[in-house]
Amino acid sequence: MKIEPGTRVHIVGVGGAGMSGVALLLAEMGCVVSGSDAADSATLVELESVGVRVFRGHDQAQGREAQVVLWSPAVSEDNVEVSSARARGARLLSRGELLGELATSLRVIGLTGTHGKTTATSMMVHVARAAGRDDARLLGAPVLGIGANGHWASGDLILEVDESFGSFAQLSPFALGVLNVEADHLDHYGTVQNLELAFAALIERTVGPVVVFDEPGVRRVASAVRRDALVVGFGATEWRVSDVRLERRASDFTLSGPEERLEVALGVTGRHNVANAAVVAVLARTLGVGSEAVLEGLGHFRGAPRRFEFLGTWRGVDVIEDYAHLPGEVRATIDACVASGYARIGVIFQPHRYTRTENLAGAFADAFAGCALLVVTDVYGAGEANPLGITGDIVADAVRASKPSFEVEYAATFADVVESLNVAGERLDVLLLLGAGDVAEVASMLPGGVRS
Repeated sequence: MKIEPGTRVHIVGVGGAGMSGVALLLAEMGCVVSGSDAADSATLVELESVGVRVFRGHDQAQGREAQVVLWSPAVSEDNVEVSSARARGARLLSRGELLGELATSLRVIGLTGTHGKTTATSMMVHVARAAGRDDARLLGAPVLGIGANGHWASGDLILEVDESFGSFAQLSPFALGVLNVEADHLDHYGTVQNLELAFAALIERTVGPVVVFDEPGVRRVASAVRRDALVVGFGATEWRVSDVRLERRASDFTLSGPEERLEVALGVTGRHNVANAAVVAVLARTLGVGSEAVLEGLGHFRGAPRRFEFLGTWRGVDVIEDYAHLPGEVRATIDACVASGYARIGVIFQPHRYTRTENLAGAFADAFAGCALLVVTDVYGAGEANPLGITGDIVADAVRASKPSFEVEYAATFADVVESLNVAGERLDVLLLLGAGDVAEVASMLPGGVRS
């Protein structure tokens, strides 16, 4: 059964960032959507407000009228609702299979990479809006200034193409922007080489234009399969980024192509955001979007939730939350602070997933260069088992071993984090709360609170 208006769809794990967007997109398409999640959340309340029937907790009776059952990659295939659907003959689809099916009826404009995907996809949504287009979208966070992370429309599908769990393996985009390729999700891919092969296969399946940023991982995967890919970078590439100027809440740069020159102004800072914007701009121009719409859309972008998001000040210290949880992301966020003029940078880092922490602990050794204080919390497990007893201390140990003079602490609880900040916080200009888990709770625990 092909998913179409009127199809009854049940989504197991509907509260997650990816699947909540799927629920919204399918509901707007005209499907009858229900879903369940292990825990209550504001996301579930939001889904209910637009007509999605939501269940808290899992039960085999839930979704029994669904013709199609989807499940989050974080949900095991032996979940009682998935098992019940399989037993009664409902059509079962993973998220990746659903995206592959959507790509047969919509042209997919994809943004991918190990980090920056949500930001770049949000940028592309703004550019499309400025061009007067009504495109569908699916990404991992709401698009600030426009709307939810899932939307159905008559145009193309602007898609955040996620590599986790191999979920892009069945997707054939029409157009693709590739931001970066670094080690991640090695619990699924096993080796960096396998990860790069998966990205290479995605690029090879792309029907139309491919735009890539000039960084080592991307160069390896793109050069092997698409020599016609357009290259964007800070060096001598077909599209060159130059004259970069970074401020604490803004940035601007020049983007020079074979026959044009764009002066781009952004409402966010960081060279990584400059790189994201450059890829989006070139991809949009390649797809026929006018230069004025590109500049207007990028100018309207004000960031994505939890991406260098300014929370307020505490004792005169700026407090910023960022989703950074990979070594490259951490480096980019700290570099953005340094380039923005912050001299004394404090970092609270919450490692994400036990497998990722074990695989990448050594890679974090040099990721925190430039900060004055590092406090590593315990790992945010994201539902993973932890048979080896992995803690955040292995990240702290890796940093200590690499930089013996570095001021680094391991704080097992957020209360311990706050105690460390009570002692050292007044020496800082900015406090970064980094991680893909619930590290932002530290802000609500700081004595006296964070003032916006």
